[in-house]
Amino acid sequence: MDVNRVRRNVLILAIGQGLYSSTTVILIATAGLVGVMLAPSKAWATLPVSTFVIGTMLSTIPASHLMQLFGRRAGFMLGAFAGLLGALLAIYAIYVGDFVLFCLAAALQGAFQASSGFMRFAAADIASPEFRPKAISWVLTGGVVAAIFGTLIVIRTTDLLAPFTFAGCYAASAFLSFATMVALLWLDIPNARDGEIAGPARALSEIIRQPRTIVAVGCATLSYGMMNLVMTATPIAMVDCGFASTDASWVIQWHVLAMFVPSFFTGHLIARFGVERICIFGMVLLILSAIVAMAGIDFANFAIALILLGLGWNFGFIGGTTLLTGTYAPSERAKVQGFNDFAISVTMAGASLASGKLLSGLGWNAVNVAVFPMAALAIALILWLARQPRPRPA
Repeated sequence: MDVNRVRRNVLILAIGQGLYSSTTVILIATAGLVGVMLAPSKAWATLPVSTFVIGTMLSTIPASHLMQLFGRRAGFMLGAFAGLLGALLAIYAIYVGDFVLFCLAAALQGAFQASSGFMRFAAADIASPEFRPKAISWVLTGGVVAAIFGTLIVIRTTDLLAPFTFAGCYAASAFLSFATMVALLWLDIPNARDGEIAGPARALSEIIRQPRTIVAVGCATLSYGMMNLVMTATPIAMVDCGFASTDASWVIQWHVLAMFVPSFFTGHLIARFGVERICIFGMVLLILSAIVAMAGIDFANFAIALILLGLGWNFGFIGGTTLLTGTYAPSERAKVQGFNDFAISVTMAGASLASGKLLSGLGWNAVNVAVFPMAALAIALILWLARQPRPRPA
């Protein structure tokens, strides 16, 4: 594929990522608060976020194989359609006050996340090895748009359909899902060739036993787990501390900006300093995030902690993704990418559910204490990889 075509496709993927990520910002900023309104107990307030992640988990591997067989565009558009249905169902659930239905709506939006998660891999697959870290980073810069506009959308639409608080947010989410489908019509990534699909392929068990694969999946999974654990609890914790929901929305905006703004240069940093160093730096930032969060409950503590949380996630997640792309052949792509994102989804589901339980049972500090062992494990894995012999190219 020529360079101009690659760059055009990466741009379209970045637009799709921005639109999709805006729907995620809306859900993360509001789902826990909707849960407080509808759930039978506050301990279950974060369950909609968990079902969102479970929907992602159950859809990840089918989405990967669907794209292998029918192409990236078909898989991405089907996911966006699921997001549209989920947003519409969320509006209805808020209108009738049905918590279970709202959880189901979040699960459908999780299917949107499952398909959209492969946008970074779609960019990596069509890029040259030299351009690959930058292509991944460029796609993730779509999240910058989401951080800015997603938060503004939440603030402007929270009472749009009053007295049904937050219903207007999901009306906006439905529009964004439809806009994603329209943008993807211009995506021009050829379907995998039959020779690639049917080429020599190792068993998944063999691939995931590689040290590089273990560390790649570990870094991406733990980065997402730590980020999701803290981010899910933040809006509820802030409201408990006397802040308004709009204050929590601003903190989530700065957090998402911190997640994606570094993507403009993360690829360059990986090329210059090496992926292992960038991953370790990400874990250090995640530890600092927890320390700041535990130092106090002022607005500044929440804001700085969530900014550091976003930065740490960016370096850990992009680093892990970059590591993973060097561990498989084209014929092994679907199962390895699917396994990686399935592992991320499982971790996120557990983290989001544990977030509510820790927050309601032990408090905000307990949520942040849980970051330390996870970050330490990721650092240990990276140091272990550094002692392994360098692999041959896949």
